[in-house]
Amino acid sequence: MTIALESTYDDALELLRERPLVVLTGAGLSTDSGIPDYRGPGSPSRQPMTYQEFVSGPAAQQRYWGRSHLGWSRMRGATPNAGHHALAQLDPTLLITQNVDGLHERAGSRSLVALHGRISEVICLSCRAVTPRAALQSRMSELNPGWVARHSSAATRPDGDVDLEDTTDFVVPACSDCGGVLKPDVVFFGENVPAARVQRCYDAVDALGSSGALLAVGTSLMVMSGFRFVRRAARAGTPVVVVNRGATRGDELATYKLEAGCSEFLAALVG
Repeated sequence: MTIALESTYDDALELLRERPLVVLTGAGLSTDSGIPDYRGPGSPSRQPMTYQEFVSGPAAQQRYWGRSHLGWSRMRGATPNAGHHALAQLDPTLLITQNVDGLHERAGSRSLVALHGRISEVICLSCRAVTPRAALQSRMSELNPGWVARHSSAATRPDGDVDLEDTTDFVVPACSDCGGVLKPDVVFFGENVPAARVQRCYDAVDALGSSGALLAVGTSLMVMSGFRFVRRAARAGTPVVVVNRGATRGDELATYKLEAGCSEFLAALVG
């Protein structure tokens, strides 16, 4: 079913139109909203904190929250871009996003799986209570007056993070219910995506068959949590279109691979 990767932009658009679609998005879709990605062309090498590091003790948690308090202050001001709005208009059978920024939801996408969770929610690792990030942000501001202003020059990183080395004086709040350790309710590297979440995505991909298509946009597919859906679709003979600036792990599985901007391509798809 594979067609030469040099096939044209218009051919890819024609393939996707009038078909049931599952769309998989990555960080490249949010760069037009001012949120940097991990692996786009020109992006510096960045290593996110792993789950194992986060739970290793107070020093790692202080480092995470000291940086995240700054980064989320910026991320929550981001707004959906033309690509987010185009996908909301497209309304695919299922939208699977690896992003935690919540911009798809804010743009109005309905049938959606936030594969890695949402940075706007916080979970206690002891009592498992889930609370709004905004409430924790207020508590951190009260405990760390002037923190945001003092570190305003720290460069923004993906997923609500910043480049900041010294966080030793940052005060980390505990769970207000049980005193436990608080973590953003997102899937860190080293954690597994909840099985029910993955199964919902598999079911949507399996239902496509050869008459539907999978569109992966703005993702390098280097992380297995997203790549597995591309691999599953290709094995079933479902057409796959990959739109990303730079090589991806799914290029050899793609019916069409396009080096194109996410917003530009999606706007053309719904236009």
